[in-house]
Amino acid sequence: MKLRPLIAAVMFAVAGSAFAAHCPMDMKKIDEAMSKNPSLPADKLAEVKQLRAEGEVLHKAGNHGASVEKLGKAMSILGIQ
Repeated sequence: MKLRPLIAAVMFAVAGSAFAAHCPMDMKKIDEAMSKNPSLPADKLAEVKQLRAEGEVLHKAGNHGASVEKLGKAMSILGIQ
């Protein structure tokens, strides 16, 4: 019976570290796409920059789930996977 909470804790720890590693890769993809001067309206470019910045702040604060969400929105606007 005491094994289940331990297994759950390990699963959450692994999931958290997976998200932590995912954030820098997403930020790099966004930065690469932005360096190619995508043909988006100015308001969309500003939104991507804002989402990218928020994602980095959340990543540094340890909130990797929210960071991945913000970065995912930015990548969606840019049309990247």
